[in-house]
Amino acid sequence: MDALRALYHRWKHAWKLFWAVNWWKTYRFNFKMFPSSVALKLPVMFYGSVKFGDISGTVTLKGPIKKGMVGFGQPYELVTRSKGTAELFLQGEIVFNGYAQFGKDYFVHVGEGARLEMGTMASMASNGKIICKDEIVFGDYARMGSEAQLMDTNFHQMYNTETGEKYPMTGKIRLGEYNFISNRVTVMQGTKTPNNCTIASNTLCNKDYTNLGENILIGGIPAKLLKTNISRDWKSEEELMKRYLILYK
Repeated sequence: MDALRALYHRWKHAWKLFWAVNWWKTYRFNFKMFPSSVALKLPVMFYGSVKFGDISGTVTLKGPIKKGMVGFGQPYELVTRSKGTAELFLQGEIVFNGYAQFGKDYFVHVGEGARLEMGTMASMASNGKIICKDEIVFGDYARMGSEAQLMDTNFHQMYNTETGEKYPMTGKIRLGEYNFISNRVTVMQGTKTPNNCTIASNTLCNKDYTNLGENILIGGIPAKLLKTNISRDWKSEEELMKRYLILYK
């Protein structure tokens, strides 16, 4: 009886996952981005409604290529319903170094000549936003909470009204490995974080924090050091994350 029950639950999960996939957008994207030998493996999966604003850019996959290793709209959070507002705009390049997840209702914009790199098991939760006009790099296990946003541009030219000096419109963002970025965090151009960095909810990051060392908690507007010798217990969660976030074995 237990074996039958387990078989039923596996079948139910597989069937539910099958219907969650947007197969048209999944096939269209994979065969647009990759040679047929790679595209047939369906390494990039789209779940639910999504608008392709522009997909003239490129995607680079590093490491072993697996089915569903990248999930856009992937159902991995508490939220189970979508507003149907997900959008992908890709004129530049996205590099995936392994498995990566984007939650529901994401907005990802990678402009012409720009580069977004996602480390293995990097993620952006539901209602997140990435606007990349220059370069944004997620380290391995750099994971963003819901409604967080990364923008490496201020969109408009700013200048010094006394000297006439023009300030840079863009600046690279680099998130260290094993970063835990809470909900509603804003990460602006020029931000750099160390490995094992936790960012509190509703924080604004806008500079280089690597001089603060590892295993730190930062927060505030703008962010400042709140606590040292603190880290998410990644080791105890690693197997659980792999079990629930890697959907295709």
